[in-house]
Amino acid sequence: MSATKKIIRVGLIGAGRMGSFHAASLAQRVPGAVLAAVADPVPGAAQRLAEKLGVERFYSEPQAMLDSPDIDAVVIVSPARTHAELVVAAARAGKHVFCEKPMAVTLEEADRAIAAAREAGVVLQVGFNRRFASGFAAALAEIKAGKIGTPQLLRSLTRDPAPLRDPTPIPPWTIYLETLIHDFDTLLHCNPGAKPVEVYAIADALVRPDFKDKGLLDTSVVTIRFDNGAIAIAEANFQAVYGYDVRGEVFGSNGMLQIGNINVNNAVRYTAEGISIDTSRQDTDLLADAYIAELTEFVRCAATGETPRATGEDARNALAIALACIASVQQNLPVKL
Repeated sequence: MSATKKIIRVGLIGAGRMGSFHAASLAQRVPGAVLAAVADPVPGAAQRLAEKLGVERFYSEPQAMLDSPDIDAVVIVSPARTHAELVVAAARAGKHVFCEKPMAVTLEEADRAIAAAREAGVVLQVGFNRRFASGFAAALAEIKAGKIGTPQLLRSLTRDPAPLRDPTPIPPWTIYLETLIHDFDTLLHCNPGAKPVEVYAIADALVRPDFKDKGLLDTSVVTIRFDNGAIAIAEANFQAVYGYDVRGEVFGSNGMLQIGNINVNNAVRYTAEGISIDTSRQDTDLLADAYIAELTEFVRCAATGETPRATGEDARNALAIALACIASVQQNLPVKL
């Protein structure tokens, strides 16, 4: 008889849009997980989400949830600038930790988070969802198998779909710390074993130029040089009117891989108005399966002690590029890593 599968009781911190999606996945779609509690300091937010999903416990103070002895693991989906502190607190409470990107916004914070998880002996996984998307995962497997030879030119892009009506809540440097950080991880992931050595970034406010003097940058292109000679380009824009656009390309000495597709499905519409397709309009549509897969891996790793494929160290590596981009824009110069 096989051993009974361990059930992981998960507490979630952050009941906003992405937190609500992750909460529903944990409650309904992730094998081996029980969503045991929700925490959010916004008045009423945790209670509303908990009641919607049939979760009995909710907290306005995340630490109160972390102090609960029957919570095995925590999923952190709070605002980015709170992540590192919550990772440290969760690890010190003995909880396995899944943290949405970015895990931290300074290297010092990243080091503290990694050290806390290591000292506590808990799993630390970061939400780099593209690693779990089928196309990106298949491409990486082919790269590692040598199917396209040595990577020479790489490209990754993120174009957000929502109209940028009110950028006021967007913190400075979000384009690097929260958007392009996905692309930096993708480029590192698709050039395995190579290290970035130089970064050059240019950026502007082309979508909402009226917010540039308030620190908003909504468009950027980044060039990254690696120690194996490969050159990578990452680009982002905060308003793609045609949908949520996430793609990549890896050109190697023996071939090329193209990754990602904005289409909702394989249907192509032919009418008197022309040829058209339906496109994904949100990250939770385009990458729904990847989001569920990353949480499924986290719960499995929490139960078994395995190392997840997106670690705290991976988060630190991507963050180092993001911070170099900020310095490059400020100095208008390439920055060595």
